Amino acid sequence: MAKLRLLFTKEAQASYISHLDTMRTFQRVFPRAELHLKHSNGFHPHPIISIVLPLPVGQSSDCELLDFETVEETDGAGIAEKLNTGLPAGLRVRECYPVTRPVREFTFLRARLELLYDNGVPAGTADALRALFARETLMIEKRTKHKELAQIDIAPLIREMTLTEQDGSILADAVVAAQNPGLNPAYLAQAIERELPSLKPDFVRVRRTEIYDTEGNVFR
Repeated sequence: MAKLRLLFTKEAQASYISHLDTMRTFQRVFPRAELHLKHSNGFHPHPIISIVLPLPVGQSSDCELLDFETVEETDGAGIAEKLNTGLPAGLRVRECYPVTRPVREFTFLRARLELLYDNGVPAGTADALRALFARETLMIEKRTKHKELAQIDIAPLIREMTLTEQDGSILADAVVAAQNPGLNPAYLAQAIERELPSLKPDFVRVRRTEIYDTEGNVFR
């Protein structure tokens, strides 16, 4: 039996596939890898696979992780190539390798946000946003698991932030807490809307680019 991990990309039209449908998609293509996945017990056994920190619908990523177990012993060689023959456009497995680190060691994620302005970036926006994200306290409103609205301070969850201005947009490169608690990078745009409504972007694109452990090393 082997515990394996996939590193995969999710982008373009695939970014609008929900978490559950992404799981179902992988379940359907696993037979191409000629492996027998470990299944749950009970009346309705199903393959035991899990996606680490599911990606919100509409966001793209270069660094999604999926864990699974096989009945056979394998180091994962050749599995990525076989799975890619059956995946839809926008989903691509980059690597398949044995699990050596527990998910709890996944601490930070890096994301690139494109803040788009239809009529051009207002003057002074980059400097104003740098000051905003440098605050010691930065509150947003977020729904809890019980569907109630709560005030959340996201300032402690932002580890790094770099902002650069381009034609018609602001590019933000952010490193934020991933879990326990974690910060959805899209909430950075919500903070702008709440605190600096005149600088609210007309559209926001979010893409995860890398994931790290507590020491800032790439997590795999």
